[in-house]
Amino acid sequence: MAALYGSGVAGRGLTRTFLGSTRRELWSLSRKKEPAVSAPVEEIRKEPVLVCPPLRSRAYTPPEDLQSRLESRLQEVLGSSLPSDWQDISVEDGHVKFSLLAHLADDLGHAVPNSKLHQMCKVRDILDFYKVPVKDTSKFDELTASNLPPNLKITWGY
Repeated sequence: MAALYGSGVAGRGLTRTFLGSTRRELWSLSRKKEPAVSAPVEEIRKEPVLVCPPLRSRAYTPPEDLQSRLESRLQEVLGSSLPSDWQDISVEDGHVKFSLLAHLADDLGHAVPNSKLHQMCKVRDILDFYKVPVKDTSKFDELTASNLPPNLKITWGY
């Protein structure tokens, strides 16, 4: 203990000194000092503007020449002449399925949702999917437009 006092380190309760300065003073020398701000900067806060994007139209009407379009796209993807039973061709290969569905989505403006991709095993399944028309209205819109009994009213502002 005597050697510690002789080298300039002394213990005084909770504060210890080293060569006449406290621990806090030693560590504060290595800290960067922030410049003092002369005038407080006023923050200008604006209310966030929340703009609802327009609803995406999901309406789809199958074209009249759907079968011939699908057949020509299939010929482009496979690169060969198609057999007479071309609707039974398997599209289990991921590259063929992706290429065919991507071309059809661009051509027809209607894509197969992810939840139904696993159901597309043959060209016939793809043809059946694209034959179904899609309406852009909800069930509530259909109820509002229909003839309701006088004691039933649909109110949107709830």
